[in-house]
Amino acid sequence: MTRDEFQIDVAYHPILRPAAFTTVLPASLGELRVPSWLTDLLTLNGDVPFERSEDIRTAVRNMLRYWGHKPAGRGKPASEYLVRAVGRTELRSINLAVDLCNVVSLHSGMPIALIDLNRAEPPFHVAPGRPGESYEFNLSGQVMSLNGLICLHDARGPCANPVKDAQRTKTHDGTTQTLTVIWGVVGYEQQRDAAVTWYQTTLRELNAEVVVVPVKMESEP
Repeated sequence: MTRDEFQIDVAYHPILRPAAFTTVLPASLGELRVPSWLTDLLTLNGDVPFERSEDIRTAVRNMLRYWGHKPAGRGKPASEYLVRAVGRTELRSINLAVDLCNVVSLHSGMPIALIDLNRAEPPFHVAPGRPGESYEFNLSGQVMSLNGLICLHDARGPCANPVKDAQRTKTHDGTTQTLTVIWGVVGYEQQRDAAVTWYQTTLRELNAEVVVVPVKMESEP
């Protein structure tokens, strides 16, 4: 796919306030070393200029409930899974893009979608998953229901959400371009923006190119 400008259209949602950007990496992910300072941040006490809170956790759960999703059990937002994984010493390094995404999500308390742009087909939009809709989310072929869940869609259908991203658009060793969507929440735009700024600055310091993607929110019907 080309890096032509595009925007993400978002169906009306009174609580969801996403931010998005694309990244062109300096080499494929399989060739990029993960610096030790980044893996050191995969802890609950990492030194970053933003922090999660119980209020943000509650707001994210309320955001997920609006279209009918139940954010409990296996339906918890990814940011909560990360906290649990760290507590169980189960959070491991995967690749540069995923590790950085996990650091920002872990410490901001906001879930983040990360997809390989070359595995996706624009246009992109955000809307609730429909009844009976699902996708595989890992190499084992496990499937999750998308009914009522906030979903990023490309031309082929849902490809990411605040719980688990689709296997078909996940990053891999050959990934060179990504699209990132931070699932921000109304009332916490300042925290979202601080996380996004650090995220983008860090990518640029790692010699990646970052371009902001406009997000167009649909007005109240």
